[in-house]
Amino acid sequence: MSDEAIETFARELAAEVEEAIRSGDASIYSEEEFTRIVLDRLGDEGAIENPTLLWQEGNFARTKYKITGYSIPDDEERLVLVTTIHTGELPPRALNRDEILTALQQAMKFYECSCKGLHTKIEPSNTDASELARHIHEAREEIGVLRIVLLSDGLTGLRSIDLKKAFDGTRIIVDLFGIERLQRILGEGLRRDDIVVDFNADFRGPLPCLKASSGSADYDAYLVSIPGPLLADVYEKYGTRLLELNVRAFLGLRGRKSVNAGLRTTIRELPHRFLAYNNGIVATVDAMEVEDHGNGQFGIKSVRGLQIVNGGQTTASLHRAKKQDGADLDAISVPAKIICVGGGADLDEMVAAVSKSANSQNTVQPADFSANDPFHVAVEKLANNTWLSDGKGRWFYERARGSYGAAELKASFAAAQKRRFAQETPKERRFSKTDLAKYLNAWEGQAQQVSFGNQKNFQFFMQSVKDEHPDGFEPDAAWYKAFVAKAILFRTAQSIVKAKKFAAFQANIIAYTIACLSWATGGRLDFDMIWTRQAISPELHKLLESWVGKVDKALRKTAGNRMVSEWAKKVDCRDALRELSFDLPDKLPPELANRSAAAKGSGRSKVQHDELRP
Repeated sequence: MSDEAIETFARELAAEVEEAIRSGDASIYSEEEFTRIVLDRLGDEGAIENPTLLWQEGNFARTKYKITGYSIPDDEERLVLVTTIHTGELPPRALNRDEILTALQQAMKFYECSCKGLHTKIEPSNTDASELARHIHEAREEIGVLRIVLLSDGLTGLRSIDLKKAFDGTRIIVDLFGIERLQRILGEGLRRDDIVVDFNADFRGPLPCLKASSGSADYDAYLVSIPGPLLADVYEKYGTRLLELNVRAFLGLRGRKSVNAGLRTTIRELPHRFLAYNNGIVATVDAMEVEDHGNGQFGIKSVRGLQIVNGGQTTASLHRAKKQDGADLDAISVPAKIICVGGGADLDEMVAAVSKSANSQNTVQPADFSANDPFHVAVEKLANNTWLSDGKGRWFYERARGSYGAAELKASFAAAQKRRFAQETPKERRFSKTDLAKYLNAWEGQAQQVSFGNQKNFQFFMQSVKDEHPDGFEPDAAWYKAFVAKAILFRTAQSIVKAKKFAAFQANIIAYTIACLSWATGGRLDFDMIWTRQAISPELHKLLESWVGKVDKALRKTAGNRMVSEWAKKVDCRDALRELSFDLPDKLPPELANRSAAAKGSGRSKVQHDELRP
C-alpha cells in the first residue's frame, strides 16, 4: 500500500464529496456527505451490516455526545455506533491522539447516556435519534458488544482496539477506518481486511499447526486445533461477518433431534469428546503470519480476512452455549483446516470453490453466490451485447468487483478508446450484482429484504432464483431490457428521495416506494418505453415525487415505537404498507396508460407478474 495510492484514493473521494454537494441533492456539509458516501460503500462491501446515517450530538447530564451513524446487526447482541472526523485536507494528514480519543469518547458517551435514559431528553422532533436511544435503553441487557467505528479522511493506522469490558459489562471494540484503511477496503477490494485474529495476543502465543499443502500448490493449508473459548470469542467480536461466505445458514437450537441440539448437548455434557465427535471447521484467510519452529512444526501468529466457510453451526453454537447457557468451553478443542490463498489464484473464486466443496455433503444444498454463477455470466453477456436504441451506448455489468475500473484502465492507453469507452459505458450506466438484486427485489415487492442491506438482500435474491429455477435460469434480451428499465425506475426514486433530503431511512423509503408502485400497478409498466427513452416520463416522475413523503409517513406510523430501520425489515411492515391505498392519478402516466393491469386502487390486490421475474 503506497502513499501515492492512498493520496490518489483520498483525492477521488474528496472530489466525489464535493461533486455531491454541488449537485444540490446531498447535504451542504462535507463531513455529513463524506460519512454518507463511505457508509454506503462499507455497507456494500459488508464491512458494516446495513449502516444508517444519523447525525446526533448534544449534552446529557453535562456529558457531550456525538454519533454520525449506526448499525444494528440481526442478532441484536451487537450494536455499531459510527463517528466521523473529516479534515478536508489533501494530502491526508495523520490524526493526533487527542482528536481520535475525543471522537471515540463522544460516541461511547452516546451509548452510556442512552442506557441511562437519553431518549427522554432528546428533542421530540428528532424522532430518529430518540428511537435509537430508546432501543439502546430497552436492549441494554442484551447488547454484549458495542463496536465504535471511526471514519476519517485522515490517517489513523490500520488498528482495531478491543477494550473488553469497558462499560456496564459491555465489550467495546474500536475500529479506526482512516483513509488508508478505507483505501484497502474500498479501493483495493480487501473487504475482509478488518477481520483480524492475533493469536499472540488472544492465545498467548502462536497457534500450533501442521502444514498440509505441498510447495507446488497455489495455496497454503494448515491443520490446527482451536480452543473452544478462542473460537467463541472471535465469533462474539465479529458475529455473522465471519460466516458471510458460508453458504449454510445457522439453523438455531430448536428441536432435540437437530444438529445444533446435538452440538449443544455435547458442549454441555461431554466437552472433552467434542474434538472426537465434531467434524470441525474449514476456514480461509486472505493473509497469515506463520513462524517455522523446525522439525515440521509451525505456529500461526495471526490471520487477516478470516472466513469460516464450513462449520458455521459449530462456531455459533459454541458462542451461544457460552452466552446463553454459561457453558464452560475450556475443555473443548475444535479441529480446523485453515487455507490461505496465494500465488496467482483469484481469492474470491478460490474461496467460493472451497466453500462450495466443503458444503457439498450437507443436506441443505448450498447456493453459490459467486460472480461466476451462470446467471451472472449470462447477464454480463447481455450487457455487453445489448445496445441502446441509438446504437451508441450500453450498460456495464460489473459482475466481478473492480471490472469496470479494469476495463476503463485498459481503454485509457489510447485516447480514442478512452473517449469511446466513456461514451458507450459512462459510470452512471454501471451496475453491480448487489444493485441488480436490489432493483429486482424492490420491484417484486420484497422491500423488507432490500431493507436488510445489499449483502443480505443479494443472498436472498440468489437463493430465490435457485429455488424457483433449480435447473438454472438464463435470461434473454427481453428480460434484460425490462431489468434495465427497473434499474432506471429505482435510480430515479433514489434521486428524488435524496433531493427531498429526508433525515434518515432513505434506503427504506426508496425500496418501499418502488414496491408500492409495483403493488398499485399490478406489477405492469411499459418497460419497453422506459428502455427506449432511458428515462421515466415526467408524469411518472411527478407521481413518485408525491409518493415518497407518503411512504416515509407510513413507515413511521406503522412502526409505532419500533425503530423504522428495523421495522422495515419485517414481513409485517411489508404487509402493512401493502394494505395502504396509494391511488393512481386520473390521468395515468404513459408507462401505465396502455397497460391493462394498471387499475386505480389496485394496491391491495396480490401482485402477479411472474413473467417479469428471473
